[in-house]
Amino acid sequence: MEFKHTSVLPEESVDNLSIKSNGIYVDGTTGGGGHSRLIADKLSSEGRLIAIDRDKDALDAANRNLKDVKCRVDFVHSNYTEIKSVLNNLNISKIDGALLDLGVSSFQLDNEQRGFSYMKDAPLDMRMDAEDDFSAEDVVNVYSEKDLARIIREYGEEKWASRIAKFIVKERQSGRIETTGQLVEIIKSAIPAGARREGPHPAKRTFQAIRIEVNEELSRLKKAVGEFCEVLNEGGRFCVISFHSLEDRIVKETFNEKSNPCTCPKEFPICVCGKVAEIKKITRKPMTPSREELENNPRSRSSKLRIIERI
Repeated sequence: MEFKHTSVLPEESVDNLSIKSNGIYVDGTTGGGGHSRLIADKLSSEGRLIAIDRDKDALDAANRNLKDVKCRVDFVHSNYTEIKSVLNNLNISKIDGALLDLGVSSFQLDNEQRGFSYMKDAPLDMRMDAEDDFSAEDVVNVYSEKDLARIIREYGEEKWASRIAKFIVKERQSGRIETTGQLVEIIKSAIPAGARREGPHPAKRTFQAIRIEVNEELSRLKKAVGEFCEVLNEGGRFCVISFHSLEDRIVKETFNEKSNPCTCPKEFPICVCGKVAEIKKITRKPMTPSREELENNPRSRSSKLRIIERI
């Protein structure tokens, strides 16, 4: 299957990196190379782009998409949460900017064999890195009812989490749950008919929760965002695109802590803790897609872009 993905907030994110033609930039979630291409096009032969992704298919597509750019490009099969190790292996200490697009690519959603979509029957997979040992099938068939309910409630913000977990555990007693189609039917049977008629697809929140759990999308996000801030040169910018409230909250809180780290009581006339800001926020409120982008790419509707600059 050809790797296809429409990058979200492309101009807004790349333009706000304030790219220097000879700088070093990181696309930590390169996908098919949409954002990477826009970054690379602004770099000269003296510039450098580090394109990171956990999905080898994505890196192959990005390699094809960037084969004619002027700058040096390093394609790295890794997780953006390993940014310090990636840079260390490339003998790079600081970078001039970075971009993270935390969404699932259209290719991953549309490729039936990846098991991300609740609209197509496929093996229960959901691994962003196909070389990982742990998949959605493991979550569904091994987790306790209590843990299933917890992740569906916390990561999916699903009010029927306990009931869905109960139905999953009951169903798997008759045999292993192996496909997305099986899971969708279990979720539908767990949610009352009246509730299924309202809002998004009844399986959307549960699938989101399981995907987040499989790929550890939230558990290491805060640390990773902090480390990206730390590896920036002075004046370097960091753009993060998130797609749901849990991601955005972590990014927002981390940026707040880095931009205003003072722990002194509010009544103190001056700061005595000695903690100084490492970054300044470029966006006080997140940027969102234009009406035109929403019409052309409906999957962008929940995206939010936050930007900081290293002081």
